[in-house]
Amino acid sequence: MTAVVTTEEARTALVALRAEIGKAVVGNDAAVTSLILALLCKGHVLLEGVPGVAKTLLVRALARALDLSTTRVQFTPDLMPGDLTGSLVYDSHNAAFSFREGPVFTNLLLADEINRTPPKTQSALLEAMEERQVSADGRTRPLPSPFIVVATQNPVEYEGTYPLPEAQLDRFLLKVTMPVPAREHEIDVLTRHASGFDPRDLSALQPVASAAHLNAGSAAVRALTVAPEVVAYIVDVCRATRESPAVRLGVSPRGATALLAASRAWAWLSGRDYVTPDDVKALARPALRHRLELRPEAELEGVTADGVLDGVLGAVQVPR
Repeated sequence: MTAVVTTEEARTALVALRAEIGKAVVGNDAAVTSLILALLCKGHVLLEGVPGVAKTLLVRALARALDLSTTRVQFTPDLMPGDLTGSLVYDSHNAAFSFREGPVFTNLLLADEINRTPPKTQSALLEAMEERQVSADGRTRPLPSPFIVVATQNPVEYEGTYPLPEAQLDRFLLKVTMPVPAREHEIDVLTRHASGFDPRDLSALQPVASAAHLNAGSAAVRALTVAPEVVAYIVDVCRATRESPAVRLGVSPRGATALLAASRAWAWLSGRDYVTPDDVKALARPALRHRLELRPEAELEGVTADGVLDGVLGAVQVPR
């Protein structure tokens, strides 16, 4: 019989998870926390950063410290939907076709350089991300639980890429940017490598949390109290993005629910049973930046989604 995990045990394990991942990934605490919040909310994450900032290492370390199954798919221009979801294969022994599961049947799917594959294959992820299932051969096959997609993309290369459409971007709970580490963190990275650290060998990491801890944490997050004033504040922030002159397409109601979910998860992970406006401010950028479509003239003037959100957060009245 499986032991029941308490709320406090779940929180302690997930806080320890951050420290365990820190043994392999240096200077990206915000990205580590964002992935844990996404797991608590059962949401997906878009990781953006130049090559070599440990995006893939972060996901592998997370799966190792959580003892979850993980699959990495390198998205390329010739990747077909069936290569991702699975396809029918002829079995000569039984003289019949059988379904062979694709790499999407895992707990943690790393979709590496998702913007390098055509829209047809990108869209194959939509059903898996939204419904947690794959439809093929006239049958619907559920995906394992938990299941989240962590997709990476390079923000500086545009040749041979296929930008994600707004409808698919909206399926990601958070968009996390991973900058080049600060000087002291980069020195720490090189010192570790000089001491023999091998990023391909994560055997030093130990599983410190499990799916049971995630399930208990998710239940606690859903039970968290959110005052009507904070709910109204979230709505006002999202509505303000639609009224910005630099924005062609503002945050949808789905974006507002994503910001609410992420704020609740952050409040719970911080040890509180209520959400504050500061929680909303802390999660507004990762939860909303990919849901804004700027006007072309604003982009030419150097306006960014984060800049618009900074202005919105500064203008919308904070509840007392």
